[in-house]
Amino acid sequence: LDWVLAAMEEQGAAVEKIVVAEADIRPCRGCNVCETLNRCVQRDYMDYLHDRIIAADCIILASPIYCMGLCAQAKALVDRAQVFRSRKYVLHLPIVPPERKGKRVGIFLSTAGQNWDYVFDAAIPSVKCLFHVVDIRNTDIRYLMVNGVDEKGAIERHPTAKADAAALAREVVRHLREVGVA
Repeated sequence: LDWVLAAMEEQGAAVEKIVVAEADIRPCRGCNVCETLNRCVQRDYMDYLHDRIIAADCIILASPIYCMGLCAQAKALVDRAQVFRSRKYVLHLPIVPPERKGKRVGIFLSTAGQNWDYVFDAAIPSVKCLFHVVDIRNTDIRYLMVNGVDEKGAIERHPTAKADAAALAREVVRHLREVGVA
């Protein structure tokens, strides 16, 4: 994540890093009150994140794979995106203004200790769900998933991860400029 953000900043993009694991994001209660209030009844860090998600041209979700899925902190964020689902499909309200539709990018960054080809497969539907409910199309989602890096610092020794992160960042900033938002 830090490599992607640094490369984006080098390209002149403004970035904000929010460490979900350090934020007070309570789990979704499944109460569906957001279907009538157009907001969550819980008052926590999601109040801030909600507005940042709407304002962002690019949203990056970074999560290690734990037990074949997103880590709990990232999954709590995805689950709390229920308010966007309610807004979009129940209340029939826009997530972003019409002129921003199709001009946002989502990035999923992940690492896993296992070298299995399918180690990221269970996380992808949650990632796509998050990006879909905040008006990021599947064609506008980018992925950088590196397996075989288990212990802290192992990513530093990966032969291509840093270069891949920088290339991804440059591609996304270039794309956002082409669609006229960056």
